[in-house]
Amino acid sequence: MTTTLERPAATPPPASGGTTTKRSARSEGWVRRAPLLPALVFTIVITQIPFLLTIYYSFQSWNLVRPGSREFVGFENYANVFADSQFRGVAVNTVVMTLGSVVIAVILGLLLALLLNRHFIGRGVVRTLLVTPFLITPVAAALLWKTTLLDPTYGLINFVLSPFGASGTDWVSTYPLASVMAALIWQWTPFMMLLLLAGLQSQPGDQIEAARVDGAGAWAIFIELTLPHLRRFLELGIVLGAIYLVNTFDAVYMITQGGPGTASANLPFYIYQRAFLGFDIGQSAAMGVVVVVLTIIVATFALRLVFRSFGAAGSES
Repeated sequence: MTTTLERPAATPPPASGGTTTKRSARSEGWVRRAPLLPALVFTIVITQIPFLLTIYYSFQSWNLVRPGSREFVGFENYANVFADSQFRGVAVNTVVMTLGSVVIAVILGLLLALLLNRHFIGRGVVRTLLVTPFLITPVAAALLWKTTLLDPTYGLINFVLSPFGASGTDWVSTYPLASVMAALIWQWTPFMMLLLLAGLQSQPGDQIEAARVDGAGAWAIFIELTLPHLRRFLELGIVLGAIYLVNTFDAVYMITQGGPGTASANLPFYIYQRAFLGFDIGQSAAMGVVVVVLTIIVATFALRLVFRSFGAAGSES
């Protein structure tokens, strides 16, 4: 007798709940992001579309003074940008202006923060007065420095330095780059002071007391405890200040207008000169693209350093 074995009918696998959960989580994520969609579209429209047009114009030879001269030249504008000696000189001015202003502002801000971290009569008034320069608009601050402080005839700096034989000095013409940097340092020192003061007030007081009990002096406490604790805040202040000051335009325009020649011009002002005074749309667009790419590269590495520092500090705590 032959026995026939029948295979049982295959039963469908049970419905997986993981896929449904992922879909629901994804839909909830889109629901949370939906209110931000108009802001994202607006940001793309006002930033990325002009940047794409700038890249397109950078491949064109287009000077508004010569109608009908617009033509595609490829990377010729970029080659001319790197071969331009004035562009290299202005790039050096930008580095000196940015790093010099940021470093000096950080040092002055640290000194003022150490002062305000102590208790004394009138500390609130002094703190308010020191913060005031950061609240002034950059254009007004530049005009204040040019007309009230640096004026060779009626300037307050010449009045104060007149007993030392410095009266009548035309600071803007003699030291154009230093004049612009002085205005930037004056305006950014309060920001650095507030940032570092927040870092000082977050320092545990028991560590300082323990160091004093062990016989450590004020300088040793500052070098061994305070400065390492402020490292994250110093890096954050340097990065934020450099990202903002590398795009400085108003102070240069209002105080020196890049002169004499290009002695005090930075990259944003030089691009403005080539575009709106020289009417060279192609080369100015190529300069803008080069500056944006270099700024993004530097800012990316700097922000990674800062985030890594704060992340390490968070994991330790």
